[in-house]
Amino acid sequence: MPLLAASEIRASLASVPEWTRRGSVIRRTFEFADFLAAMKFVNAVARAAEKAQHHPDIDIRWNRVTLALTTHDAGGLTNLDFALAARANALAHAK
Repeated sequence: MPLLAASEIRASLASVPEWTRRGSVIRRTFEFADFLAAMKFVNAVARAAEKAQHHPDIDIRWNRVTLALTTHDAGGLTNLDFALAARANALAHAK
């Protein structure tokens, strides 16, 4: 998977609301009603990540879940990262 150029990253970020970039990683924190809702979301993201063969770093803090995405084997951001970010956004809205 080829790395995205800076202009492609800016355009892709615009398509995934509330995600921010720091270096070669994009991240977003999602907030849920409680721990069980947060875990339901994490499990849904895990299934999507397995299907895509692209796995985020996940930090769980009671009702808050932070996902961080980068394509490690490519050394930066690729379309895989933004596709999984968009999927996570959709899953969060499907609560």
